[in-house]
Amino acid sequence: MKDAPPVQDGARVQDGAPDYVHGTSKREQERLTLMNDILNGGALRAIALRGGERVIDFGCGTGLLSRDLARAAGGASRVVAIERSPDQLREAIRLARDAGEEGLVDFREGDALAPPLRDDEWATFDVAHTRFLLEHLPRPVEAVRVMLRAVRPGGRIVLQDEDHNILSLWPEPEGVLDLWRAYIRSYEIKGLDPFVGRKLPAVLREAGAQPVRSTWIDFGGCAGDSRFWALAENMARILEGAEEAIVGTGLVGRAEHAAAIRSLRAWAGLPDAALWHAVACVEGVRPATP
Repeated sequence: MKDAPPVQDGARVQDGAPDYVHGTSKREQERLTLMNDILNGGALRAIALRGGERVIDFGCGTGLLSRDLARAAGGASRVVAIERSPDQLREAIRLARDAGEEGLVDFREGDALAPPLRDDEWATFDVAHTRFLLEHLPRPVEAVRVMLRAVRPGGRIVLQDEDHNILSLWPEPEGVLDLWRAYIRSYEIKGLDPFVGRKLPAVLREAGAQPVRSTWIDFGGCAGDSRFWALAENMARILEGAEEAIVGTGLVGRAEHAAAIRSLRAWAGLPDAALWHAVACVEGVRPATP
């Protein structure tokens, strides 16, 4: 298996891919902090670092999970985190600095398909990880092939991503599931796969890895759960941030969009409200021989 990266002359090979539907505004970065607060514990358990690993995190966003991975791996210089967006990367570095963890993670700006790795870094990582990246790529298997080249023979590739059909709310808040279906459709219009979570073992295998494990990371709760407000608010902010894409499908108008968001926030205050959602997590291994 070839370990060198594809030659791109420094270009971002994902240029021309659909824009990130959520954007990188300050409000979106605040939502990502909220999401990390409620999801990272389960994500870390699913990744199952044992300590001492060298990790590369693709599409690290604001870097909160990357820093959690670094602590689990044993400290500074064990995690390289790649992020394409300069805005997200600046926020990741700011958050790390404010937390007194400026040197914990090696943050680098770059594309998932042409990560900024030195020649001697390829095929040296113990674990390659990505979360919520593949759903935003028109050809996710290409990114996983790069992840495979980054790890040593026998190294692990851990993918965490969404299957947007894995969602139930009860009692159903008026208009919200119609809005969610339009959100799903906005992915399809952009040539993306909103159901990639269920396909992660197949993506791993097509990329050349051997799938070895799959599980779900719980992302739901009910009224009375200490994290329930945050779960519902995260969903509301996802749908708010994707308003242009959702309305662009033609399935809902702006008035329906606004009404559904109000309905969702009112529903979150019901004493019997429940949200069922999960994130797919699949692990593969780079074969010891090509």
